[in-house]
Amino acid sequence: MAASELYTKFARVWIPDPEEVWKSAELLKDYKPGDKVLLLHLEEGKDLEYRLDPKTKELPHLRNPDILVGENDLTALSYLHEPAVLHNLRVRFIDSKLIYTYCGIVLVAINPYEQLPIYGEDIINAYSGQNMGDMDPHIFAVAEEAYKQMARDERNQSIIVSGESGAGKTVSAKYAMRYFATVSGSASEANVEEKVLASNPIMESIGNAKTTRNDNSSRFGKYIEIGFDKRYRIIGANMRTYLLEKSRVVFQAEEERNYHIFYQLCASAKLPEFKMLRLGNADDFNYTQQGGSPVIEGVDDAKEMAHTRQACTLLGISESHQMGIFRILAGILHLGNVGFTSRDADSCTIPPKHEPLCIFCDLMGVDYEEMCHWLCHRKLATATETYIKPISKLQATNARDALAKHIYAKLFNWIVDNVNQALHSAVKQHSFIGVLDIYGFETFEINSFEQFCINYANEKLQQQFNMHVFKLEQEEYMKEQIPWTLIDFYDNQPCINLIESKLGILDLLDEECKMPKGTDDTWAQKLYNTHLNKCTLFEKPRLSNKAFIIQHFADKVEYQCEGFLEKNKDTVFEEQIKVLKSSKFKMLPELFQDDEKAISPTSATSSGRTPLMRTPAKPTKGRPGQMAKEHKKTVGHQFRNSLHLLMETLNATTPHYVRCIKPNDFKFPFTFDEKRAVQQLRACGVLETIRISAAGFPSRWTYQEFFSRYRVLMKQKDVLSDRKQTCKNVLEKLILDKDKYQFGKTKIFFRAGQVAYLEKLRADKLRAACIRIQKIIRGWLLRKKYLRMRKAAITVQRYVRGYQARCYAKFLRRTKAATIVQKYWRMFVVCRRYKIRRAATIVLQSYLRGFLARNRYRKILREHKAVIIQKRVRGWLARTHYKRSMHAIIYLQCCFRRMMAKRELKKLKIEARSVERYKKLHIGMENKIMQLQRKVDEQNKDYKCLVEKLTNLEGIYNSETEKLRSDLERLQLSEEEAKVATGRVLSLQEEIAKLRKDLEQTRSEKKCIEERADQYKQETEQLVSNLKEENTLLKQEKEALNHRIVEQAKEMTETMEKKLVEETKQLELDLNDERLRYQNLLNEFSRLEERYDDLKEEMTLMVHVPKPGHKRTDSTHSSNESEYTFSSEIAEMEDIPSRTEEPSEKKVPLDMSLFLKLQKRVTELEQEKQVMQDELDRKEEQVLRSKAKEEERPQIRGAELEYESLKRQELESENKKLKNELNELRKALSEKSAPEVTAPGAPAYRVLMEQLTSVSEELDVRKEEVLILRSQLVSQKEAIQPKDDKNTMTDSTILLEDVQKMKDKGEIAQAYIGLKETNRSSALDYHELNEDGELWLVYEGLKQANRLLESQLQSQKRSHENEAEALRGEIQSLKEENNRQQQLLAQNLQLPPEARIEASLQHEITRLTNENLDLMEQLEKQDKTVRKLKKQLKVFAKKIGELEVGQMENISPGQIIDEPIRPVNIPRKEKDFQGMLEYKKEDEQKLVKNLILELKPRGVAVNLIPGLPAYILFMCVRHADYLNDDQKVRSLLTSTINSIKKVLKKRGDDFETVSFWLSNTCRFLHCLKQYSGEEGFMKHNTSRQNEHCLTNFDLAEYRQVLSDLAIQIYQQLVRVLENILQPMIVSGMLEHETIQGVSGVKPTGLRKRTSSIADEGTYTLDSILRQLNSFHSVMCQHGMDPELIKQVVKQMFYIVGAITLNNLLLRKDMCSWSKGMQIRYNVSQLEEWLRDKNLMNSGAKETLEPLIQAAQLLQVKKKTDDDAEAICSMCNALTTAQIVKVLNLYTPVNEFEERVSVSFIRTIQMRLRDRKDSPQLLMDAKHIFPVTFPFNPSSLALETIQIPASLGLGFISRV
Repeated sequence: MAASELYTKFARVWIPDPEEVWKSAELLKDYKPGDKVLLLHLEEGKDLEYRLDPKTKELPHLRNPDILVGENDLTALSYLHEPAVLHNLRVRFIDSKLIYTYCGIVLVAINPYEQLPIYGEDIINAYSGQNMGDMDPHIFAVAEEAYKQMARDERNQSIIVSGESGAGKTVSAKYAMRYFATVSGSASEANVEEKVLASNPIMESIGNAKTTRNDNSSRFGKYIEIGFDKRYRIIGANMRTYLLEKSRVVFQAEEERNYHIFYQLCASAKLPEFKMLRLGNADDFNYTQQGGSPVIEGVDDAKEMAHTRQACTLLGISESHQMGIFRILAGILHLGNVGFTSRDADSCTIPPKHEPLCIFCDLMGVDYEEMCHWLCHRKLATATETYIKPISKLQATNARDALAKHIYAKLFNWIVDNVNQALHSAVKQHSFIGVLDIYGFETFEINSFEQFCINYANEKLQQQFNMHVFKLEQEEYMKEQIPWTLIDFYDNQPCINLIESKLGILDLLDEECKMPKGTDDTWAQKLYNTHLNKCTLFEKPRLSNKAFIIQHFADKVEYQCEGFLEKNKDTVFEEQIKVLKSSKFKMLPELFQDDEKAISPTSATSSGRTPLMRTPAKPTKGRPGQMAKEHKKTVGHQFRNSLHLLMETLNATTPHYVRCIKPNDFKFPFTFDEKRAVQQLRACGVLETIRISAAGFPSRWTYQEFFSRYRVLMKQKDVLSDRKQTCKNVLEKLILDKDKYQFGKTKIFFRAGQVAYLEKLRADKLRAACIRIQKIIRGWLLRKKYLRMRKAAITVQRYVRGYQARCYAKFLRRTKAATIVQKYWRMFVVCRRYKIRRAATIVLQSYLRGFLARNRYRKILREHKAVIIQKRVRGWLARTHYKRSMHAIIYLQCCFRRMMAKRELKKLKIEARSVERYKKLHIGMENKIMQLQRKVDEQNKDYKCLVEKLTNLEGIYNSETEKLRSDLERLQLSEEEAKVATGRVLSLQEEIAKLRKDLEQTRSEKKCIEERADQYKQETEQLVSNLKEENTLLKQEKEALNHRIVEQAKEMTETMEKKLVEETKQLELDLNDERLRYQNLLNEFSRLEERYDDLKEEMTLMVHVPKPGHKRTDSTHSSNESEYTFSSEIAEMEDIPSRTEEPSEKKVPLDMSLFLKLQKRVTELEQEKQVMQDELDRKEEQVLRSKAKEEERPQIRGAELEYESLKRQELESENKKLKNELNELRKALSEKSAPEVTAPGAPAYRVLMEQLTSVSEELDVRKEEVLILRSQLVSQKEAIQPKDDKNTMTDSTILLEDVQKMKDKGEIAQAYIGLKETNRSSALDYHELNEDGELWLVYEGLKQANRLLESQLQSQKRSHENEAEALRGEIQSLKEENNRQQQLLAQNLQLPPEARIEASLQHEITRLTNENLDLMEQLEKQDKTVRKLKKQLKVFAKKIGELEVGQMENISPGQIIDEPIRPVNIPRKEKDFQGMLEYKKEDEQKLVKNLILELKPRGVAVNLIPGLPAYILFMCVRHADYLNDDQKVRSLLTSTINSIKKVLKKRGDDFETVSFWLSNTCRFLHCLKQYSGEEGFMKHNTSRQNEHCLTNFDLAEYRQVLSDLAIQIYQQLVRVLENILQPMIVSGMLEHETIQGVSGVKPTGLRKRTSSIADEGTYTLDSILRQLNSFHSVMCQHGMDPELIKQVVKQMFYIVGAITLNNLLLRKDMCSWSKGMQIRYNVSQLEEWLRDKNLMNSGAKETLEPLIQAAQLLQVKKKTDDDAEAICSMCNALTTAQIVKVLNLYTPVNEFEERVSVSFIRTIQMRLRDRKDSPQLLMDAKHIFPVTFPFNPSSLALETIQIPASLGLGFISRV
């Protein structure tokens, strides 16, 4: 493509800049071939003439379109060059706060110098299992790719992390290892992954230090191999280290520190265990104070020391070894303080008893004199003799430092060895992933031997990197079958040869080290002579003869030769090492054991692991004369061998590269220095990757992506059915140069810049289309404007003409009005004259008529008063006569009534003697009735008081009203009198005027009177109007006050409602949290239980190997073993002693069994006592009835009954005593649970024996009393029983009345069976107790009595609690009423008197109305209760009648009582099935096997009724309950629960199985509740279902166990559906285009790695909906409760929303406007599915709210402050971190969209800073909502259930 087509006006380019490296500019005119100058416009507003290089004539680099800026992969840029890479990194780092970017196969990581919330476990889970190109760049994505390729290709992997100091290499390696530890887990219980992570703090403490560039710089290289087994779980690790910087031990530059471990020791010197080390402040030691910066800001060295020691303990380093390490480290510090005194130029000495040396010798366990001697002398050996030569002070100091470095290096290697031993696993390693954390390319002002080795290592790594990148590029081309030519790339093999080949730099250095008089200068000269002018990569500085320059791949580096030989030799005196080897401190000689044997770095150790690099010298033991051979291998030689071994390892693995970049040298967060970044990009090979990619075809598109993107450039005739051919035809027309692209099998390959050209064509086409659309729209808008103006003109004309017409009409109306006014005025004048004359006439007439009327009135008044006097006199006479007559009649009545009352009194006295016992029994009830009556009277009194108050208020109001009326009448009378007086005066004056004056004076007086009358009239009218206005104002004030009161009441109501709603929500949240905690604990318990079962099975397989012919133990043993677990989860008080004494039960079984028998015996005695008491009560009632009928039996029976009641009371008191003693016994046993508690002589044992003795005595006493009572009962029966048939019927009637008191047939039958069993005796039982069997009768009787007493006590307790609750409610209501009265009274006092009276009346009326309504409601309730009781009475009467017919015909009560020993056979009619299933005990395992273990859910769900297994199991439980067989019930329930667990463990990943057993478990739980007999669960039962309730056992404990089991099954169901849905969600909700054409493809797409696993299939939204339909239909077929289905659907939708949102937050390519529309459409489809299934009220839609708001956030406008306010109010379900993340990730798909500005994001953050939400970025996709199981009774009748033959349950039968 010609440059003139690209370098056109407004094209943007990059030009070099000394400050910013590269600057952006815009062309002001088109470029033409031959131009030497480009006219540019810079971004800061300046114009510039840019001159082209006359030699190369290279044009400046073109800038990528803005739509490409911020790409995840640098190779996806259209223009691949240095400025584009730099700009893309800067935009991602500064604007989007993204620190990771791909560059082909390299992950570029920029150190943010700030803690970011992107490394949590939720992020790890989000990246786990994802393809590398699918998610945003991250270190976890690289780790996941390595882990995935290891599992897929079965090839070892390596992650190579490199970069300069401070770039974050160690942190990146640490996070990679954390990812492996979290994802894979360990294969053993030793928690190997924790040990691998624990090695980091140890290695950091001994190998990291603070430098000027980094506070935690790694001063050594390490390669950690993390081993995996065949299941790819971590089994161990191995570490290799390279080139430890030993010189840092003895020297630190300014602002730097020694290794962290020294400062940690000094910070912990005050600990008691460290006092022996005699440490102090770090400034007190020479080796830690040289840098002058002993403290790192934000780091607590003491805490770090604790972490280091904790890590050592975790790795198995014992406390003694830890203290040994610390002793050696402290000895190194003290050794650094050893000082030397010069004696002369060639010798020195140490002061006597030098304290630092003494401490060093004490810590090391060596001889002081010997160490002091060899620090100041050295041994020289010749062929014949050995000399001891003193050394100078400088040489002694150097020797001391060399010894310190040597000790530290040995200790470092020893620690590494021990860490490797701790991480080593005995399990065979299948594969490994290596993490290489190694130093990057370094260049300083002064570069020495360390920098030379580091750069040498980077040359080798760069060569390996280049070869790998080249290989991948060529493989891609070959895979797509496109023609390619060899890509030229930089090969640094010549530089490597310069360093390591024969006669290379390292070879010459080793040779010079062997020379006796070799120096750095002679070595430099050899280098010059060998390589200068012969190798282009080797140069000599102009001004130095002691340095050389090497042209590395990254830059030229000048090395100073000084110190090379010394560092390469690493010399340590042999005599000093021997002194240390002779130490008494055992650990110290261990460090130098490897000095006695030469180990090659290339050889393997016995453990099979690669040995570590050994940097120190290795003297040969036993041959002191050969000091020249002391160091056979130099440091350079060892490093070269280690490096070769490392390269062999890396070449045998698949490498993954992480390049860490340091953005600035000042450690400022999110600050980007372009110069420093470019230097590192050049050094780490990123730009070389770009160059290799740019040399080939960097842009790659699939045919479908190309077609979707550039469809706008095609005409309709160009579009063919074959997409590939369509793309070929279009490209041939668009790009004429065929070398610019190639067609592969699945992709189109473009050279650099071609995609940008296509984007330009596409943008031009779209821009032309936009212009055409704008043209049409603007024309339409102008036409609309013209039509609006024309319409407006017509409207104005219409209004003007109308105005003129209205003015003319107004003139006509005025003329007519004037005529009418004249007419009426003339009429008014005439009428007024007439009215004056008429008024004068009327006045004269009125006076005359008044006089006549008053005379008539006086006459009538006199007559009326005479009549009244007559009436009063006649009335008095008649009343006097009537009173005398009434007095006589009343006297007669009194006499007669007195006589009748005496008779009645006599009769009542007779009756009172017979009911005295009844009154005593009911005296409590009378007191209660009296209290209630008293309370009613008090309430009536209060009511009367309130009525009196109301009456008084009414009287006051009426009196005031009457008073006002009288005042008004008086005023009216006075006004009339005044008028009359005025008239009289006027008449007299007129008469005088007629006599004295003429007619004119009369007229003048008349005029004056008329004027006064008018004035008076005006004043009156004015007064009336004023009064009306005042009245109106008062009414308005009243209305305002009423309105205000209403508003206040409304506000208070709303406030209270809001508070109530908030408190309710808070309580619901607390309840859900508590449920969630409980269910999480339950989940953890089930996990541990499964783990325990697995371990148990493994132990069984390992220990008990089955022999041939050995049979498997029956599974009932396991059921019995787990029986305790299920039966005692919610235990009552009786179970506590048995559990606490369980350990001692095995040792002393006799005592424990004795205690249990005693406990059971006492309980049964209490029940028998209750039965006896009930029998006595019934007999007493019979005696009372017989007394009323037979008066001849008076006093004898009363005394006997009195005696019986006394005996019964005595029995009750004794029973209480027994209870108290039993409680004491329980307390004594529960307080001491040791095994010796139940031993003979112990306190608990003595208490037990005393209780046993007392109980035996009490039984003897009770036996005698029961015999007496039985004889009395027999005598009573004989006395009461008549001798004829009539009396027999009477006796049966009495018994029938007792029977009628029982509730239903079940209770009657139970009472009959209990009485029969009480009277029945067995010879065997009697023989076991005593000879005559009376003790057994006592036992049975007391058992029944205790049961009845307990039931009565509970009923009385419940009634008492209900009454107390009702009274508390009444008190509360009265308090509220009192408060309201006080408030109303206070409000009334503030009102005026009239309004006060009116308000009080309104209040009283309202209160009375409410009371009437309440009374009416109570009356209706009572009527309903009466009707209900009548119905029940009829039902019970019918049942009793049936019972009489069925049972009383053949068996009379006399037979039951007279013949207690002989068994009675009751003939039974043929009845319907009772809803029970009977099976034999030995068939239980077969039942469980056929019904649970081998049942196929699909067949049951399709062919049979839902929940059939649950119904069958419950019917079996009912039969066991009917038989009163507790062992059978317990065994069946335990086996059922265990079998369900086994099925779920075996087929736990099958949704149908889990759903089936969740449904059946819930149905079984509901059946246990429905038929438990509790009133709360029996509301919806039919009468027949109530008959099927359990009668003998309370299974509340098992209900709780089943509820826990249902929770576990529900959680397993959620996990199953999550595993099924998770692969579909991202593809269906985010990636798939449900609306075709809406989501445009990104300009170059995200280039996925060729090694990533290809998707097997693409899921769509329809796939998700089909799966949801499948889940829903399966749950409905299994008969799952609707409420439970809603909870499952809510959980499913939460999973969909959480996973979708998490992937959206981690994928930059998904954050666009079109994707937001796509998401909203998908969510609407899910909501439509909810509507179709009637599940909108399940709460599932609310779980999608965060996803909906995120989609809205992608679509809303994001520019102004109003937009920010709208976003803040809209996104209330998203956290601040999520909102900011979406805004940062927002990426335009087209050029017409705009990015979100940084200032707008800052505005959002400022507005949301006060929001209190979680800082967590991702939603917890593993969160499970707490589940509840609302009670759902079944309407299915148990007796109608048929058992199909397909279940194989022929051995059970219906009952």
